[in-house]
Amino acid sequence: MSTAPLDDLKDLAARIRSGERRALAKAITLVESGAAEDRGLGEALLTELLPDTGRALRLGLSGAPGVGKSTFIESFGTYLTGQGIKVAVLAIDPSSVRSGGSILGDKTRMEKLSRNPNAFIRPSPSGGTLGGVARRTREVMLLTEAAGYDLVLVETVGVGQSEIAVADMVDMFCLLLAPAGGDDLQGIKRGIMELADLIIINKADGDLLKPARVAAANFTGALGLIQPKFRAWTSQVMMASALEGTGIEEVWERANAFRAALAETGEAETLRAGQAKAWLWSEIREGLVDALMSEKTLKKALKKAEKAVAEGEDLPPAAARALLAGFMGPSKP
Repeated sequence: MSTAPLDDLKDLAARIRSGERRALAKAITLVESGAAEDRGLGEALLTELLPDTGRALRLGLSGAPGVGKSTFIESFGTYLTGQGIKVAVLAIDPSSVRSGGSILGDKTRMEKLSRNPNAFIRPSPSGGTLGGVARRTREVMLLTEAAGYDLVLVETVGVGQSEIAVADMVDMFCLLLAPAGGDDLQGIKRGIMELADLIIINKADGDLLKPARVAAANFTGALGLIQPKFRAWTSQVMMASALEGTGIEEVWERANAFRAALAETGEAETLRAGQAKAWLWSEIREGLVDALMSEKTLKKALKKAEKAVAEGEDLPPAAARALLAGFMGPSKP
């Protein structure tokens, strides 16, 4: 076997370590590829770079459309890069259920930050992946860490299943809300509140300053009723204005306080171990579905099962068990 591909990967890895943006973009395209040969090369590249990963703070940011996520990231990222901090933004665009396409317009939404040499913005389609985050987001995170980025910020599609998915791959999960925008206590599910390490009431300026204070007080009271995720950290609520730049520095201060607190108790190490396990199970689930869908002998059975459940002739659980039995063979006693 030729050693050229391995030599090429080592060269690509060296260029990534040196912070070359073009090499990083090429590597991300490689790991996001669905081609089998690219998948093997991508895993080899990640293995080569693995010792250079793990030092960045992984931050998840979510919020309903209209809360100002893009404006907040633009303001937050600009502040951080001004402090000499390298920021990578992984912005996940929802893929259309009908066409499979996505807009991928994040660089136009963060025009100033996208031109910053200390920032890297990578829009990726969710591809219909459960949870609204791209399937290869974890691999992309590792690549940006190897490239020397100090903060990896994952922006999720919106409020819902995406919070559960992103919470399994980041250190700190932030929920961005807007005052007087319907994001009251009745509109936020308890599960999302339990995931949030920091709730940020954005747009706390002008006429919305008073409603922002009310919202902050309400959410602070609600968090007091929720069992903390960590021994070292109690979830907090704060106000910010991405438009005016107020509260942005404090968000970073609290993120650093969170990181230091978890490191002191050893919970940071446990958290990263949990991320790795969650990744393993995610790959197992996705791999099983891929294998089932690609099994030629089961394609007719799949179509037949879909027709049977759609027409009410069979129960979905029974049809699923039959398909899985055909795929894996009869279970052994």
